[in-house]
Order: sequence, then C-alpha cells, then structure tokens
Amino acid sequence: MGIFNAQSEGITMSGGGLYSLATVGAKHVIDAATPLVLDAINALPESSLKTGFTLSDMGCADAGTSLSMITSAIETVNQRVPDLPVSIVYTDQPRNDFNALITNVYGLGPFETYLDDRKNIFPLVSGTSFYRQIIPAESLNIGFSATAMHWLSQKVCNISNHVQAVGAKGEELQVFRQQAHKDWRQILIHRARELKPGGKLVLINFGTDEQGRYLGNTGGVNMFDTFNQIWQSFVDDKRVSQEEYQNMTLPQYYNSVEEFSAPLLKSDEAVYQAGLRLDHIDTRIVKCPYAEDFKLHGDSIRFAREYIPTIRSWNESIFFNGLSSDRPLKERRELIEDYYGTYRTMVENNPEGHGMDYVHAYTIISKVE
Repeated sequence: MGIFNAQSEGITMSGGGLYSLATVGAKHVIDAATPLVLDAINALPESSLKTGFTLSDMGCADAGTSLSMITSAIETVNQRVPDLPVSIVYTDQPRNDFNALITNVYGLGPFETYLDDRKNIFPLVSGTSFYRQIIPAESLNIGFSATAMHWLSQKVCNISNHVQAVGAKGEELQVFRQQAHKDWRQILIHRARELKPGGKLVLINFGTDEQGRYLGNTGGVNMFDTFNQIWQSFVDDKRVSQEEYQNMTLPQYYNSVEEFSAPLLKSDEAVYQAGLRLDHIDTRIVKCPYAEDFKLHGDSIRFAREYIPTIRSWNESIFFNGLSSDRPLKERRELIEDYYGTYRTMVENNPEGHGMDYVHAYTIISKVE
C-alpha cells in the first residue's frame, strides 16, 4: 500500500481560468450557500469586528465560482460596520492556477470584480492547503470552503477494483475511511486556531446523504461506476496496464452526516476541546445544470459537449498521472483524449440518466466565545 502526499502528485483543477467556466454547478452550490454565509456574518459578535473582518475561501481554485458570494459578504459586512477593512484570503494548494485567480478577482477576465466600487478591500492569496494553519491565530471571522475538503491529504492505498472509495470494499475502504476521519479533524483543529472567538465556519462539502446518494449517483447512471467501466475496458483491451488503472485511484472520501458531526459533538474529541461547536448540518442536492438543460433542448451532442468538460476539470490530472511515465508524453495525452472521447460518445448515444448532481453537507460551525 504505497503512500503519497496528494499535493505532491499534482492534483489540480483545470487551469487557464477554465475551471469556473466549466463548473457552473459548483457556482450554483456556492450561491445556495450564500444565505448561510450572510447569516453567519450577521451573527458575529461586535467585539470580533473592532479591528477588521477576514474571510478565507479555502480550496478556491480560480476564485470565479465564489465571486458573487464574496461580493454579498462584503456588502453585509459594510452594512454592519461601514468602511470596515475587509480581507479576503484565497487559499489553495501551491500548484493551483493563481494567475487565473488574480485575473478573475481583479476583473481582468470574464467575471465582474467586487473591487471596482469599494474601498478598504484587501484580496490576499496563499498557497497553503487547509491541512495546515493558513492565517494567524484568532484572526479569522468567517472560514468558507465549498466542494474541496473531500480531497484527502494523502492516498493511503490504491483501490484494486475501482477508481474511487465509493466502490471500495473491505480493508481498502476502511483505510480510506480512517484517513478521511483523521483529515477532517486536522482541518478543523487548524480552523479552531485561526478563528476569533465567536467566529464561524461555513463548509459545503461533498458527502453521502441519508439515502446513500453522493456526487453523480442520485438515481440515474452512476458517474463513478462509469469512470471505472471505461478504464476497465482500456485494461481489457490492453491499452493500459492493471498497475496504471490502480494508480488512477482518486484520493477522495465522502463523509456521512454522522462522520462530519462526530468531532464537534463529543466532549472527548480534540476538536470539541478546541472550542468548535456544530450549529447546523443538512444535506442538499444541486441538480447537474447540463442535464437540466438537456431536458429542455434535447440535443444529446450538445449535452455531451457541455457535460464532459465539467468532469474533466477535476479528475484529468489524477488519471493522467496514473499513466506510466515510461510512456511517451504524446501517447499519454492520446489515451486521455480517447478516455474522455469514449465517455462523450457514450453520453451522445445514450444520454438518459447521465449527469453530475451535487450532493453536499451544508455545515455551520462556531467557535465558542
């Protein structure tokens, strides 16, 4: 069971500003969470706003999907305390496309910026992952993250018969579960240090809901099983080796509500002792926007053309890195193109049931005053 650090293996979202353009659904998730962020700001104690307001956007990618939410957050802060200095700390792993982030935040690309008509707003950028402390102790008012913390700090093993833990069994599933529990607690301990007393976390994480549903598995074609089916066919055709297939294991895990809640409810947990308390958690589904559009236009070719890039934006780097470095670069690129081409043709020929519905746990956490 080889262990590697997830960041060292180049897990990246699509670069060049393409991530936000290809992930409309991720923006819909953040839009749905925006009222929770605004309520959290309004619930902050006055004492925490005396010297300024700081919000962190953890796992921000190119920042395009959260621009509207952050604009609303700034307006809400200004309603409470006019002209209060506001710092927005964008954080992601060091290999993130920070050039695209700067382009988006400063209004140099396709998105409107919140900087044009406002003063005392300070965007800051950090290449520190949420598995470490990002900002100084007791300096954070609101910690926000969406669709990011399902990525584990390390891949504890390869899965022998699937590409994601949702298809794992036995010991392989257990080690993924144990790592996820450890990682979740590590994330929360660092946030407990960063938060001011009375500060809040609004964390929107992929998870498994009470009915066993998860990303891409809400009643239609199981997306992760489709990933696996296509790569297995490449193995059967001897286009990729069994070792390469297993190396494509995605270092992810989808916690249940109980798993998310446990460190925040039990007094013997280090997270609880650090002062974090669970205010609220619920699960919600945000429908795949491309599948919803397909219901209206009925064009399967258009659906496939729009749908496949949103999948590709977050898993291509893992699949590509799973291919042997002994293969010529051109050959690896051709295999990746063939993989997504196969998926696209599958959707074109039989589109019903395909889609990537988002299943998240919407979690609000407070630090005791």
